[in-house]
Amino acid sequence: MSKGKVLVTGASGYIAGFIVQQLVAEGWTVRGTIRNLAKADAVRKSLGLPDLELLAVDLTSDKGWAEAVAGMDYVQHIASPIPTAEPRDPEELIRPAREGALRALKFAHAAGVKRLVMTSSMAAIAYGHPDPRPVFTEANWTNADSPDAYAYIKSKTVAERAARDWMAANGAGMEFVTINPAAVLGPVLGGDFSPSLEVIKKLMDGSLPGLPRLGFGVVDVRDVADLHVRVMTAPDMDGERFIASGKFLWMRDIADILKLRLGAQAKKVPTRGLPDFLLKLSAMFDPTVRMVTPELGKVRECSSAHAKAVLGWVPRPEEETIVDTARSLLAHGLVKA
Repeated sequence: MSKGKVLVTGASGYIAGFIVQQLVAEGWTVRGTIRNLAKADAVRKSLGLPDLELLAVDLTSDKGWAEAVAGMDYVQHIASPIPTAEPRDPEELIRPAREGALRALKFAHAAGVKRLVMTSSMAAIAYGHPDPRPVFTEANWTNADSPDAYAYIKSKTVAERAARDWMAANGAGMEFVTINPAAVLGPVLGGDFSPSLEVIKKLMDGSLPGLPRLGFGVVDVRDVADLHVRVMTAPDMDGERFIASGKFLWMRDIADILKLRLGAQAKKVPTRGLPDFLLKLSAMFDPTVRMVTPELGKVRECSSAHAKAVLGWVPRPEEETIVDTARSLLAHGLVKA
């Protein structure tokens, strides 16, 4: 017997795929949304769920949303644009992120959904703060007007702010929670993988000539999915916000882990540092690299103590996540050792 019905938006996405799998494994009836139903069979195949119900909705249109939320007990709103390069106009990311969040809330509320869990990001917490930066907690908010906040950072901040404002004005009777992950790594479900995994791919395939002064908090996609599922039914969650992150690691730390744990399979992983000017030169030809150059030398450390204390959330070690990411990329032929 089903525990209840859950809508997962953006079911073709990286985090959403693991949420769908966990919900189904735990006995929930799941409906997913994707933008293009032509990809439905590929999504079902990658998830190993041939009978998964999928409907088409778009973040910037009302079409299909009422049907998607009809009869649902809960909504996991994961869909939001993730760029592979910095857009010319930040509104290309901000508009669908904000409008998608507001549509999900509006239609879920109208359908009598009990609780909506939304994927936000550390992007909405850790940017635009003066030095010395604190260890960030859920109390911190990104200053979206700061030069530190490029388009993706703005999009996540604006979307979460807009969602919380909407709930305060219109959300009576429905509960709302956000999850704010750091850099999400882990195994892939297929060849269409998240841009967040590019850092491991570029280290493993040797396309980075050295190790730049870049770092980030690391969290496993399986643990992020688990946190989403935990908060969906836990008591007294309305208005909550949970950071999902492990330790802050520099690229050199990640390279050392790959070398130590993978041996010959990591032979292309660089060992030398990469001067800032060389990364900036590389960014002229690689849009993915160009997007991360503002992060050179910056430490953004955050705490998941709240999720651990309130929900008993226990993320796996960062080393395990990094190695599993690399092994999965190798197994799927996305990287050749």
